[in-house]
Amino acid sequence: MQLKRVPLLALPFLGVILNFTACSDNDPETAAAAPSISSPAYKTPPPATPDNMYSFSGPLIVEHQLDVLAQRDGVISKLNGEVGTRVSAGDVLAELDNRQLVADLEGARSKSMGTEAELKSWQSEAKVLDADYERAQKMFDAHLIPLEQFEHAKYKAEEEHWEVQRVEHALASAKASQQSLELELEKTFVCAPFSGVLARRYVRDQQQVAHGDRLFWITGDGPLHMRFTLPEKFIGRIKNRMELTLTTPDLPDQSYKSEVIEVSPVIDPSSGTFEVIVEVEKPTSGLRPGMTARVNLDMLR
Repeated sequence: MQLKRVPLLALPFLGVILNFTACSDNDPETAAAAPSISSPAYKTPPPATPDNMYSFSGPLIVEHQLDVLAQRDGVISKLNGEVGTRVSAGDVLAELDNRQLVADLEGARSKSMGTEAELKSWQSEAKVLDADYERAQKMFDAHLIPLEQFEHAKYKAEEEHWEVQRVEHALASAKASQQSLELELEKTFVCAPFSGVLARRYVRDQQQVAHGDRLFWITGDGPLHMRFTLPEKFIGRIKNRMELTLTTPDLPDQSYKSEVIEVSPVIDPSSGTFEVIVEVEKPTSGLRPGMTARVNLDMLR
């Protein structure tokens, strides 16, 4: 096999190539090191904390708001209240079947009247025997009757007085029974405890109910209050009768005036907050109990 001879003029160029290759192999990091342009760091703003928030929300409430319960067992015989109607304190919302109670009450009243008449009869008889005893006392003092006849009149009068006391107690018992039946009869009339709006009805006509069953839910329509909590740093800065602006997301174009009516004097150690109650000033058109509202405390910044 014959080797090709390299021309002499190509030798210098071959040496330069070999020298460049050797330098590249000895310093690989220098070849790879390329200066990088670093971009300026962007700092994310810190999230909002409660210390930066001066707006607090809560539901609108009223002081009078409760379920009307059945005071005794019975059957609904009449319903007068319909959902959404306004009621006044004492209005009859429903009636339970009370025919048996009415009959029992009439019997108790008759018994009381009979016992009272019997008492008057015993009292009259006691007066007669008292007169007989006084006459016997005078006759005995005049030695006109023996001792036995005098004592007979005496003990007869005492017996009559004991009978009067017995009938008096019987009359008191009869009147107590009558009063008890009258109270039970009152329980058959379900009345509104305060003025407001009949918000819910849980029963229907002719339904059997038991003592303690829910019958209606009544809510007052004013004054409207809002209860919320504040961080303890505001404990000395919010005072009674302070005016605050109140808004609701349901009526975004309207705002209402409210007044602080109660500030809790203590701080809840578990949350570090205290309770505040504000009252919405009239007019309150559009607001209803249960709506979510928000008060602004920017003046405390």
